[in-house]
Amino acid sequence: MTSEPDQRIAFTVHYDGRAFHGWQLQPTDPSVQGELERVLSRLFNRPARVTGSGRTDRGVHATGQVASVDAPASWTAPALRRAMNALLPSTVWIAHAEPVTAGFHPRFDAVARSYIYHVGLAESTASPFHSPWCWPLRRPLDLELMREASATLVGEHSFRAFAKAGQEERGDHCIVASAEWVAWEGLGLEFRITANRFLHHMVRYLVGTLVEIGRGGRPEEDIVRMLAGEPGVETSPPAPSEGLFLAAVRYPPGAYSAPDTGSSGADLENNGRNASLLSNSSPGQKRSSDIT
Repeated sequence: MTSEPDQRIAFTVHYDGRAFHGWQLQPTDPSVQGELERVLSRLFNRPARVTGSGRTDRGVHATGQVASVDAPASWTAPALRRAMNALLPSTVWIAHAEPVTAGFHPRFDAVARSYIYHVGLAESTASPFHSPWCWPLRRPLDLELMREASATLVGEHSFRAFAKAGQEERGDHCIVASAEWVAWEGLGLEFRITANRFLHHMVRYLVGTLVEIGRGGRPEEDIVRMLAGEPGVETSPPAPSEGLFLAAVRYPPGAYSAPDTGSSGADLENNGRNASLLSNSSPGQKRSSDIT
């Protein structure tokens, strides 16, 4: 008897980055990918390989990481989600799962990603109930200066100055769709940025530099100089990893809809405050990859 072929299931992952040495599988250290593969291999009674939308570094959190796995046909997406959450540690949670097309690739089909960063201005952000998920700066910042500097990031630029390591094979140009500072629940400020791709540590270098501008430690024009590659102008130290969240990954319409299921990705789009699979990206954009 011929067994039914595997089905590809995509899921949205939340995780507390403090517990892991990043997303990517590590030889000895704990990783988010490693935990997911451990649990799925146990459920499938065979080795399982998980593909993510991008790598996050040690200490970086996620509320919108998208991943996929090829599962035995006997598993439904809701049943797999429940089983995974029963076995995963408390630092990882599957927000939603649904079947997708066999060719869907969480990383290469993505056309944009969104990150948020929390900067704590209130004294209470030093509390152990806040500090693990923000930069508890606890000092005033000039929000207007930071907003003006952030506005210059929008558009296509070389972000070589804001990258930890070179990525010559991919280049250093990114297209930033939006970059803004908003209030963060009475605790401080939240930086929100969406782009087609991000370079290594790019968001953390941006936040560190923008905060230094907000503290009056450097002129806002330095952002323009660094984007232009002006010699001798360097970024401020990167913001701590604890405040950074991968919040959303966007795909073009139809990139992940599974045939014969009626799935359009709507459930994955509405899995919580930070949506993951969004269908409002422009079709025809180049495939992208991401690390931060």
